[in-house]
Amino acid sequence: MAVFLPCFIGVVLMIVSLAEAKEYLRIDTDAEDTTVESLLNAAESLCVDVSRLDEETFADAGDIAKTAVLYTLAYFYEHRDKADHKALTVTLRALLMGIRKEGF
Repeated sequence: MAVFLPCFIGVVLMIVSLAEAKEYLRIDTDAEDTTVESLLNAAESLCVDVSRLDEETFADAGDIAKTAVLYTLAYFYEHRDKADHKALTVTLRALLMGIRKEGF
């Protein structure tokens, strides 16, 4: 099955490890590690972009940042075939409201 991800350019943070991601997604095998890593990288990049923070500041945001990344990862994983990225972005804005910069 092909996985289509939005294209994000930036630094990969890895504030969520592969092991944490697999536990959150309830994946017990290593068969999907490559897919999960790709989705995790895209999730972290999208969360940084939506928060309008630089990578280091986002990583320092702690639980809020981690929760947003895990939510995005799960969304990407569950909606691999057909995702509503606009709805996801609106939800992320709400999740990240407490740390999100007002403007660029």
